[in-house]
Amino acid sequence: MQEMINIFVKSVFIDNMIFAFFLGMCSFLAVSKTVKTSIGLGAAVIFVQIITVPVNYLLLEYVMKPGALSWLGESFKDVDLSFLSFMIYIATIAAMTQLVEMVIEKFSPSLYNSLGIFLPLIAVNCAILGGSLFMEQREYENIGQVLSWGLGSGFGWALAIVSLAAVREKMKYNHIPAPLKGIGITFIVTGLMSLAFMSFMGITL
Repeated sequence: MQEMINIFVKSVFIDNMIFAFFLGMCSFLAVSKTVKTSIGLGAAVIFVQIITVPVNYLLLEYVMKPGALSWLGESFKDVDLSFLSFMIYIATIAAMTQLVEMVIEKFSPSLYNSLGIFLPLIAVNCAILGGSLFMEQREYENIGQVLSWGLGSGFGWALAIVSLAAVREKMKYNHIPAPLKGIGITFIVTGLMSLAFMSFMGITL
């Protein structure tokens, strides 16, 4: 349990997908204009991440790794399907994104319209794919650790976009030099927030 908590905290604050790796920047910058839409997209990212990372872990362990298909019989013990990992990960992510899109369209049409094209673009959000790739790279030992990483990475991304949206809503009432209005000041704020999150690197877990 302690290890799972450590992975979750680290993935939210230290290995934050936005502020540490700058993954998923396109939708992060485009949708963070209001807190409401940011919360909606952040929740969608959390849902997709917490489903796709464990599913991709199971597919890696029991289908794609060298010898993973040995449970089918001796003739499959030398099969290596790891070269298909990118395709499998993206297919899983696309399927979950489609499910999220259908649910949001049915139960919250206003949020669906607010998110626009950026909702289906979760399927190609590099932060989502990064969650599965980092899971593979870090070689987590069990499904509990993978769930903690999936939840933490999604929550960290959601925390980042909601925080930026809150700042951008307040900036509407401030005087900003014309050349910096819009995306310019947003890049500066994102950089400053990234520097702030670097302070968490001193945490010993």
